[in-house]
Amino acid sequence: MNPQAHLLWKAPRWALAVLLAVLGMLGPFSIDTYIPAFSGIAVALGATPVEMQQTLSAYLFGFAFMSLFHGALADSFGRRPVILWGIAVFTLASAGCALSETIGQLVVFRALQGLSAGAGIVVSRAVIRDMFPPAQAQKVMSQVTIYFGVAPAIAPIIGGWLFVHTGWHSIFWFLTLVGVVLWTANFRLLPETLHIDQRQPFNVPHLMQGYAQLGSSARFVLLALASGVPFNGMFLYVLSAPAFLGDHLSLAPTQFFWFFILTISGIMGGAWLSGRLAGRIAPKRQIRHGFVIMLSVAVLNLAANLLFPPHAWWALLPIAVFAFGWALMVPVVTLLVLDLYPERRGMASSMQAFVGSTANGLVAGVIAPLVMHSTILLALSSLLMMGVGMLAWIYLHHRWPEIGRIAMSPP
Repeated sequence: MNPQAHLLWKAPRWALAVLLAVLGMLGPFSIDTYIPAFSGIAVALGATPVEMQQTLSAYLFGFAFMSLFHGALADSFGRRPVILWGIAVFTLASAGCALSETIGQLVVFRALQGLSAGAGIVVSRAVIRDMFPPAQAQKVMSQVTIYFGVAPAIAPIIGGWLFVHTGWHSIFWFLTLVGVVLWTANFRLLPETLHIDQRQPFNVPHLMQGYAQLGSSARFVLLALASGVPFNGMFLYVLSAPAFLGDHLSLAPTQFFWFFILTISGIMGGAWLSGRLAGRIAPKRQIRHGFVIMLSVAVLNLAANLLFPPHAWWALLPIAVFAFGWALMVPVVTLLVLDLYPERRGMASSMQAFVGSTANGLVAGVIAPLVMHSTILLALSSLLMMGVGMLAWIYLHHRWPEIGRIAMSPP
């Protein structure tokens, strides 16, 4: 924590949470605003469904790759420059997407969007821990998750409206405008939170030493798996939304918003409860509660899909409850990751994001296309991905029982 943190931000804590949450919104906005225009873009550019899927995979793998470096750069040069440069490149890439005339050009600029969009969410986690002690940091992390949850709910609505009324190019011009506004707001409001004494030398041997230290740490890898992989239990349904909602549940595109509203309500509810529990119960108990909820509802979801034909009146609710369980535990796991190596919080956030983003990319490019044609396979895949994270946490819990045992002091 920065010893001068109390001097860096005089406004209310929630205001900083809003600023950091909006930074994190770049990621979901970059995905969810253009999903309603998939078919329209394909027709306009003469692209196949596989080529359109590549625009998503290119973004996700670009996001995952550069996530390795955002935090390490922020540990050396400071949080503020990395965030500002990331937003600037994202803004230019969004304009490039809007001006694309071929599917190849769109794939390239989508990859550039992915390379830059992660700066906000990766570095903002380190900013939170720079500014607040553990219990307060959990509260702020939970607030960020609540505000962050708004993005996937409103992004498809905005994207669908823009596509219908002004064409698919306007979606990326909108993202360009978002980038301009975000850059201006952070240039004027975001302080540099990394204390000068806490900066790491920027040289290749030192960086490699840091990557090796974190990558060879079983505790770090298991925590990263526990936080990043279960997210795909619900993200799979977001990626499969056109097939899941339109083909299986027979919902019209104008009704898709119900899915996003319910899912994001689950995320916001779980994050709210996580903040309320900060400093009241041991972190490992809170994580256990989250996994119990996800496991229970994932098993029920699979059983329901095996026994009944899919229908919107019941098929959307399990995903929302799953999202609640994920949001209840993920702020705590994220803080445990950041506190494993306090001197390398930026790099830890980077590598945590890399694990999660790589999983997201594999789900988008490989798993979703294979299972989206069957609600049973969707439910089974969701359960299995949650199981990876749960098994990682169970092994960690038994191997290092001291992790997360003591409740953090309340603010």
